[in-house]
This record gives sequence, structure tokens and C-alpha cells, in this order.
Amino acid sequence: MEKNILKFKTSINCGGCIAKVTPYLDSVKGITKWEVDTTDKNKVLSVISDEVVESDIVNAVQQAGFKIEKIN
Repeated sequence: MEKNILKFKTSINCGGCIAKVTPYLDSVKGITKWEVDTTDKNKVLSVISDEVVESDIVNAVQQAGFKIEKIN
């Protein structure tokens, strides 16, 4: 099955933030792997997934208390 890579600009900017968002993102079905580049000024969240719905990722990050928007 083809994997999709979705990228989002976020406000997740440190290890503590990543720890906070981890249980939310880990609970989204279909995510194979995800990571946040905290060295990038846009704090880019990259999600490798199969069949995960973009809105599920956005909701998970927002529930954890962070801003998120899709990057084209």
C-alpha cells in the first residue's frame, strides 16, 4: 500500500511539547510514523501514513493544545 507523507506547520517547538502531543498522535489510526522538526522555523510535523484522514491529525494536535496548519 502506498504511504502518504503529510506535512503541517505547527507550534510544537520543544521536546516537552513533543512529549505532550505524542499520546494524541499515537492514538490516530493509520499513522505509521511521525516526527516534528523543531529546528525548522515552521516546526514542521511530518506524518507518514496509510489511509489516515488529515482532519484526524489536525484534531489530535489541536486537542493537545497546539496550532497546526497543512503545508502544500
